[in-house]
Amino acid sequence: MTLKAAVIGAGHFAYRMHIPVLAAHNAVTLDSVCRLGAKELKLIADEFGFAFATENWRDVLARDIDIAVISSPHDLHYEQARAFLEKGCHVLVEKPMTLNPDEAWDLVATADRAGRELLVAYGWNYKPGLEAMREMVAQIGQVEHVVCHMASFTRAIFTGGSLGQFRHVAIQPDRTTWEAPESGGGYAHGQLSHALGLLYWLTDLRASTVRAMTSDATSGIDLHDAAIVQFKNGATGVLSGSCAIPTGHGFEVDIRLYGTKGSVLLDIETERLTLKLPDGQSETASVPSGAWTYSCEGPATRLVEIALGGGANNSPGHVGARAVETLHALMASARTHGNEQQIRGNHWKANGS
Repeated sequence: MTLKAAVIGAGHFAYRMHIPVLAAHNAVTLDSVCRLGAKELKLIADEFGFAFATENWRDVLARDIDIAVISSPHDLHYEQARAFLEKGCHVLVEKPMTLNPDEAWDLVATADRAGRELLVAYGWNYKPGLEAMREMVAQIGQVEHVVCHMASFTRAIFTGGSLGQFRHVAIQPDRTTWEAPESGGGYAHGQLSHALGLLYWLTDLRASTVRAMTSDATSGIDLHDAAIVQFKNGATGVLSGSCAIPTGHGFEVDIRLYGTKGSVLLDIETERLTLKLPDGQSETASVPSGAWTYSCEGPATRLVEIALGGGANNSPGHVGARAVETLHALMASARTHGNEQQIRGNHWKANGS
């Protein structure tokens, strides 16, 4: 079986990650590519051998497509992902899945109606060994408290500084995606969304209320985030994010879960995963060195596997939607100087999809 693939929004990251992953798979034919900018579009089409290239993504809907990658700016994800799900494609959408919670949950419902898988591009969810944490979480009873933190070396991306580490890449990052408030620019959507995508895959938690504050750049986008969360099961939580790790260092992602019967600690940077149980019992997972270094081959690889009839979706739409509604509430609270934001609706229940 051969799958025909489309890539919508072929920017820097799609060029550097998603397209090479698809191109390397023997079962995939690169059919269609879309982006703005005729010069860049031609470069990508020629380099990877796409059969069809266009600056208008709707032109691709008329073609025979099996799988689609949506890697356009955040505010365009909803309309594009929905169209390709309704067309009958399995869809991988970049994170954040959308900026609006109602749109995110509508994508989940659209995928269900279409009988197709919706994946969100959370790279850590596909890293070896992290399935073990899901098994650990099952042993700690009801989760009562959460600590979720992410920091990264991204200050320049959000403040107009040098992006010299990408200078050698033919397709450069589009700053408007990361620096424009109206397009979902800022740390929460651009980076903290990674940690939330991992948290909501590891647990069935869903946020109920959020109080937050941010420290912002002169452009108005957030650079640092702090939030207090109450989850629908009654658990409390703290979320934090920062762009201020100095260059030359790796990501920090820490998730700590405290339950009625034990606790679990995940530290991505030090590759530590530990389960603590009563009476001094503990279990530490064995993690090969470098296994959790961030990269994002997993989602596109799994998209192909699912379309071929195998493989589990480690970043399904409901994970992305729970992250979106949390981020939306966080930013709304920060804009109102920390006023509580309630997350309403009953679009998803624990153990649902």
